[in-house]
Amino acid sequence: MLGGTVAVVGGSIAGCAFAAAAARGGARRVVVLERSYGELTDRGVGLCVHDDRYDELAAAGHLDEGIAWHRLTRRHWLVADGSALGRLVWDQPFPFRSYHWGLLWRGLRERTPATVEHRLGDPVAGVRNTSGAADGPPGAVVRLLSGGEEHFDLVVGADGYRSVVRAAVCPEARPGYAGYVCWRGSFPAGRLAALDHLAGPADRAWPAEHAATVCFPGGQCVLYRIPGQEPGRPMVNWVFYAPPPAAGLRLEDPTSIPPGAATEELTAHVALLAERHLPPYWAALIALTPSERTFLQPIYDLDTPRRTSGRLLLAGDAATVVRPHNTSGAAKAIQDAVAFEDAWRRAASWEELIAAYERDRGEAGRALVTLGRRLGRAQVEQAPDWTTMDPVRTAAWWDEQLAGTAGFGGHAFRSAVAPVAGPTAS
Repeated sequence: MLGGTVAVVGGSIAGCAFAAAAARGGARRVVVLERSYGELTDRGVGLCVHDDRYDELAAAGHLDEGIAWHRLTRRHWLVADGSALGRLVWDQPFPFRSYHWGLLWRGLRERTPATVEHRLGDPVAGVRNTSGAADGPPGAVVRLLSGGEEHFDLVVGADGYRSVVRAAVCPEARPGYAGYVCWRGSFPAGRLAALDHLAGPADRAWPAEHAATVCFPGGQCVLYRIPGQEPGRPMVNWVFYAPPPAAGLRLEDPTSIPPGAATEELTAHVALLAERHLPPYWAALIALTPSERTFLQPIYDLDTPRRTSGRLLLAGDAATVVRPHNTSGAAKAIQDAVAFEDAWRRAASWEELIAAYERDRGEAGRALVTLGRRLGRAQVEQAPDWTTMDPVRTAAWWDEQLAGTAGFGGHAFRSAVAPVAGPTAS
């Protein structure tokens, strides 16, 4: 199926991947409509991609070694015991690549074909299907916040968990608040030298290829290194799951408090949590984070009853919001794009393309949401008494969480995807 016009609403990771997929699939025109001005590289949070998922996404032409990444091999589960680092509960294999969100986005953006049109600072107010006759030719209309309207053969909603496109596809679907939050922060890893007096040099106290999960009643803190903006200067990235602060925040409606927007009261709250629950080394590490690099992200999840409606299609977090415990968000978004491109190559019409995408990714999305909820209950909401856990018990507890699922770190593709040639950089 060649030709046609595609609008991608949202230009982040999912948006870039879908733009590349549509252009490589054969679209005559692809337009990315991103509400933000400028580049998105200032989003310095970390994310991880399982080694197996990376191999699949690289074979499909979306990832490659040229995008900065940091190797992780082990995850240490720890609990406070009076020592600087805490007691090792379990040494878990952890075959992941960690990424800096902004650098991954830049790599995907640079790898979109040169024919893709990126329009920054052009927010979308709404979308609707058209059915022909007086309503215009079959397709979909994008209504811009500036007041104009544009017609496309297909509109992809890659606009995140507060998606405008989802409101048209399934208006009844809204992300549900899980009842707890995560704090996030990052800073240059060179600052770890300030903690040498607690546990010795950082590479010995906390090896660069190790992630750490520090557990306490009602929460946990996950820490790992990610690439920095400057080559050879990695950053520390941490995610702190805990009950919400009693600060009168309205968290039931999808929201977040981005870096630089958290009040002194909120940043002091996470510092107090760290001091109260974490071993001294990890509490001091959290305290090294500048307030402008600290933000609050309430935990939501969403399983949409459908991903498509007419010529509208949902991708990434617009389609399914998965709790971060599964470490699958970026892989899920790019897998959506790979499935979309694969369906495009096999389809003879828009209807076949849309139906194939719904069949392939609907089931996968539901499974990921279910697993994320299970992991959230086991690790935060109904966590075990960590003081009683040892390597044997923890490994069995972990296996119980994954029983009957397709595994941690995202699911494998349901069908083999043929390797494709790398895209032409813009």
